[in-house]
Amino acid sequence: MAETREAMRPKQSYEAASRRDFLKAAAPAVMLGGLALPNVHAAGSDVIRVGVIGCGGRGEAAAQNAMNAGKDVRIVAMGDILLDRIQEKRTALKLKYPDQVDVTDEHCFTGFDAYKSVIEASDVVIIANAAKFHALHARTAIEAGKHVFVEKPHAIDPAGIKTLRAACELAKTKGLSMVSGLQSRYHPGYIDVMNRVHDGAIGDIVAIQETWLREPYVLYPRRPGMKEVEYQASNQYHFHWLSGDDVPQTLIHNLDRSSWALRNAAPVRCYGMGGRSTLHGEIYGDVFDHHSVVYDFPNGVRVYAMCRTIDNCYNENSSLILGTKGRCDLLQLRISGETTWESAEAKSKASAYDLEHVALFNGIRTSRPVNNGDYMVRSTQIGLIGQFSCYTGKQVTWDEFEKSQFYYPPLPESVTADVEPPVKPGPDGIYPVFVPGVTTLL
Repeated sequence: MAETREAMRPKQSYEAASRRDFLKAAAPAVMLGGLALPNVHAAGSDVIRVGVIGCGGRGEAAAQNAMNAGKDVRIVAMGDILLDRIQEKRTALKLKYPDQVDVTDEHCFTGFDAYKSVIEASDVVIIANAAKFHALHARTAIEAGKHVFVEKPHAIDPAGIKTLRAACELAKTKGLSMVSGLQSRYHPGYIDVMNRVHDGAIGDIVAIQETWLREPYVLYPRRPGMKEVEYQASNQYHFHWLSGDDVPQTLIHNLDRSSWALRNAAPVRCYGMGGRSTLHGEIYGDVFDHHSVVYDFPNGVRVYAMCRTIDNCYNENSSLILGTKGRCDLLQLRISGETTWESAEAKSKASAYDLEHVALFNGIRTSRPVNNGDYMVRSTQIGLIGQFSCYTGKQVTWDEFEKSQFYYPPLPESVTADVEPPVKPGPDGIYPVFVPGVTTLL
């Protein structure tokens, strides 16, 4: 299957903003899905140069979202492990946006150091490669004075979280935008519903159920002559040390919405279970195919979260918020109970994927940067403590994770085409997986 895809007033979190506030901030000129975009440019230039790090399906889609945010946006550099993947995505993007894609052969960069050249060639950097590198690449781009859009998950271990947090703080200091791929925060309908939930439409929240059941992420077969680390990096969704596995990789969207519903709270602790039950063979790497996590939030609220990545099964993506006076089906934009209500935004054609880029480029054009650092750090860590609990079978507390210096080796800056990956296939060609109750992390 294809990869799963899931403005903000300046210097202010979008989580409490109303749709009307967003429309005011997005001021007039070019039109996108009925929403007005500003017609001003960064530092007097008529072009905003964008580089893309990671040319899988998500990188390609994010590049389109960026170009949808204004005719002044140009894709000028692309980087990936594989040259043919860059060329394939460059051709596809050029066909759809002939006037906005200007990537010469000299600006197609390959290898694990490609990100440095992409950053140097760009004003704005889209980071959509393996999640292991997201925090490092974001920090490097911010240090170089570039604006950043970074896909989720934004880190995969405690050390990565610390790098990410530092990058977000540095972005504030330097007046640069740091925008997250957690696009739920930009969805007009979700904003509408969340405002009502926060205003008491379902009473006090007592529990939340988060579910994402789906097929496996896209699978990239091994090519002849590939080094082991190159194969794993090209098939990164299926290796824990590169992707972080499915709780931070996919369920993070749901967990971000739970935290948002609870007024951006963080859980005190969690416990989880998971494993590999069905997916077999080299191509599935070493990730789990099912997870279930229970989070304890302040005030006794429990969040019950589950995800599964197996073919030929029942699929569902939902966020159900249960209160003392009713319930909210967030993704369906409905509230029932003492209050029965459905958001008019259910008919909106505005894409949250586009709107997060509208916010980013609007902030650049008006010199009013957007920083999503608060929730991008918190929600990523919520996903990670759940994943670590599933891997080990142990309870993981928020404070324990905060204090840890653990990282999945090797460090992201140490990964090269010659490095030995931390996991290798056994004699049968199958990669070993973590064993709850035996595996120790943190």
